[in-house]
Amino acid sequence: MGRISRTLELAKASWQVLKADKELVLLPVLSLVATIAVAASFLAPIVLQGDATALDDPDGMTYVMLFIAYVVLAFVTIFFNAALVHAANERLEGGDPTVGSALRGAMLRVGRILPWAIVSATVSVILQAIRERGGFISQIAASIAGLAWSLVTFLVLPILVIENIGVMDAVKRSGSLFKRTWGENVAAQVGFGLLGFVIALPAILLAAAAFALGETIGMIGLVVAVLWILASAMVISALNGIFQTALYRYAAGMGSTGAFGDTELRAAFAPSGRSGFGPRGIAG
Repeated sequence: MGRISRTLELAKASWQVLKADKELVLLPVLSLVATIAVAASFLAPIVLQGDATALDDPDGMTYVMLFIAYVVLAFVTIFFNAALVHAANERLEGGDPTVGSALRGAMLRVGRILPWAIVSATVSVILQAIRERGGFISQIAASIAGLAWSLVTFLVLPILVIENIGVMDAVKRSGSLFKRTWGENVAAQVGFGLLGFVIALPAILLAAAAFALGETIGMIGLVVAVLWILASAMVISALNGIFQTALYRYAAGMGSTGAFGDTELRAAFAPSGRSGFGPRGIAG
């Protein structure tokens, strides 16, 4: 219960950051736009050539191009997430971040972000290949491995951005911090997933009810529902990135200096007597 309570406090802290810097929601929006643009740039030549079978029966060069596309898409996502982490960290240190300062901070870490994008894309491709070509047991094993990888590497990005160390060192450090924060980590990932579902549910029900009233009204309801879900996804994505930063700072014993009131800070970053953390959150 202590871990769940601490997770809730860190989530509240993340919400306070987003309330103080609402423009940070623009970073997930920019990430989505850039992702669509990159995907379109890779798919456009195939569509224009009318060679849709290239993806159904790819040759060696197609596999190479698909992997490059996967890496680029991963880089785009990670880059904007890194910008969000940089902004959240600046706010938690008492600063006043902007979208510009966040993007500049991410640019300073491109040399760290690109290798992580390559590693992340490679792992994803391997796990997906196991799911598609393996049997039922292989699919289960790949799913478990994917979940374990996402949990153990949850703090890699804040570590890369804030500590500015190499990818392998960041993965090792994230794994070490995971041992201290596994409860908060799991609770957060499950919690954000449930939050997304709860927020999206009214939009889905709205679209269904609108279609029951007629096709025209249904299309309007569908557009509203899609916009609602997209907007909600952007907010949750921003909260998730901020939470990553807050959890990292908690695990590393860094605390916060200016984002919230003293009561909120004590609740969010104070160590738990049952967690084995020392005076500043470092395991003792």
